[in-house]
Amino acid sequence: MTSAPVPVVLAGARGHGRRHLENIRRLQAKNLARLVGICELTPLTEDECGGELPEQSPDFGALLDSTGARAAVICTPIPTHTPLALTAAERGVHLLLEKPPAPSYAEFRRMADGVAAARVACQIGFQSLGSHAVPAIRELIAEGAVGRVTGIGGAGAWVRDEAYFRRAPWAGRRRLDGADVVDGALTNPLAHAVATALALAGSIRAEDVAGIETELLRANDIESDDTSCVRVTTVQGGSVTVAATLCAEHDGEPYVVVHGTSGRITFWYKQDRVLLQRAGHGPEELRFGRTDLLENLLAHLHDGTGLLVTPDDTGAFMRVVEAVRSAPDPAPLPDDAWHRVPGEDRRVVPGIDALVAAAAESLSLYSELGAPWARPVHHHPPKEVSPR
Repeated sequence: MTSAPVPVVLAGARGHGRRHLENIRRLQAKNLARLVGICELTPLTEDECGGELPEQSPDFGALLDSTGARAAVICTPIPTHTPLALTAAERGVHLLLEKPPAPSYAEFRRMADGVAAARVACQIGFQSLGSHAVPAIRELIAEGAVGRVTGIGGAGAWVRDEAYFRRAPWAGRRRLDGADVVDGALTNPLAHAVATALALAGSIRAEDVAGIETELLRANDIESDDTSCVRVTTVQGGSVTVAATLCAEHDGEPYVVVHGTSGRITFWYKQDRVLLQRAGHGPEELRFGRTDLLENLLAHLHDGTGLLVTPDDTGAFMRVVEAVRSAPDPAPLPDDAWHRVPGEDRRVVPGIDALVAAAAESLSLYSELGAPWARPVHHHPPKEVSPR
């Protein structure tokens, strides 16, 4: 525990990694971190780096050794997460690991057990779980603000063009070179909707999940799902249903909704915005701050502040990833169920925006809502998991 700036290495500085680069620089300006290395297969230029270049190497382990890094941010392709996390853990380097933490439950367990054995701190990058709205909503639920909770829904309707699925060799893939990838609407771009809904349900650990049902489909010419839904039954007897698409008619703001017997709470998790509607009261809109997850990790190293998103806090989410991984490959939607948008190089499923919203509202799967293209639900019976 020290007050000196923590030396940090960033693995994966392009694409989404640029946000981490900017954030590390922000924390450097606050004297909390010091960017000492960037791990990329092709070195960054000074322009890309947006400032003075630190040491660079394509060899993550060697870079951790040569820089004396105390913490690392891993924002690399999904199949590399576990080996890179273990490379850091072996050196006693603490971690912020991007979501999804691993492409399978077995790889997740290997990572989480390795990190725990090495006694290094590991934060999983579900940024929405740093929102101060999450504990506030759980408190509202606990005090009965909306009565008894009858279920939690999640909705994500996003617009992504066909180039999105060509941005990297692993994009839109379920497997690559024999390794699991499990990219897909529920497990990667809209993973926050799943993780946030589970957090509000108070069911975040692997042993909190009783059963999972999935419906996985695709309009794009890819392996993974781009239009899908999942229903998680929790050990407490609750239900969490999340519907997602990357083929929306209009780009929507994703949200999670808590349904109660006497009201509802809607949480637009990217905006930290909450709408509380309850019997006998006018609607209340609440806005919250959020704690940056890397800043929380640095505070943990400085003074023992509790981590917000440990690996085991994502065990239930990883059960969903495993259900998606082990489900039959996503079914292609029939040709008459989607169309291209002229001049936009993207595929749209007409009516999907309303269907996603209806799934979150009624806690129903697409097939139960009468979507003519929905395939039969795939049930994933509960598996034994080791409590942690």
